[in-house]
Amino acid sequence: MLSWFQALMPKEERFFDLFERHAETLVGGAVALRQLLEGGDGVVAAAQEIRRQEHAADDVTRDVLLAVRRTFITPFDRSDIRDLITAMDDTIDQMHQTAKATQLYETREFEPSMRRIGDIIVQSAELTRTAIPLLRLMRQNAGKLSSFSEDITRIEDEADAIHDQGLKDLFRAHRHSDPMAFVVGAEIYGHLEKVVDGFEDVATRVTGIVIEHS
Repeated sequence: MLSWFQALMPKEERFFDLFERHAETLVGGAVALRQLLEGGDGVVAAAQEIRRQEHAADDVTRDVLLAVRRTFITPFDRSDIRDLITAMDDTIDQMHQTAKATQLYETREFEPSMRRIGDIIVQSAELTRTAIPLLRLMRQNAGKLSSFSEDITRIEDEADAIHDQGLKDLFRAHRHSDPMAFVVGAEIYGHLEKVVDGFEDVATRVTGIVIEHS
């Protein structure tokens, strides 16, 4: 009886609006991060833009978590809503951590492999922005959402390979001449890898929601 009653009640569409707003901040943060990885005089401005996008994402996340507590009928399980928005927010938080590391170490030059991972981060953000609105009609869009998860997994594997080779090249280049350059570069590589992993976590959350509710 309860499930029949809930089926008749209007769903809270605001959640989808908020998810989509957050996805926009992911794209904004990813584009700024890619600009940062070009190095030079634009690093500081790009880091500031990442920080601005991260703050906007925090506002959206707070609104989602408040709405979960205050809304009687949610579009899908409350725990799934919390897990998805948290995964999205963790991803842009990691972009911010990457930018903070570059500011801490006053890094102005970046490896080509870092920029390649940056390209993958932008691609992942754009895929996420395209996929999130499909949750409004997840049964009809189950196939597209499944493809989204597969695409994210594929490019995450590509990013892992670039990360490992880049780290190896960095070590070979600096192990004798400048060990500190390796330490700093390795930290930046680590942050970039975590950003990509964050998008994979988002895709995993989306897949779980689709499986449970389709």
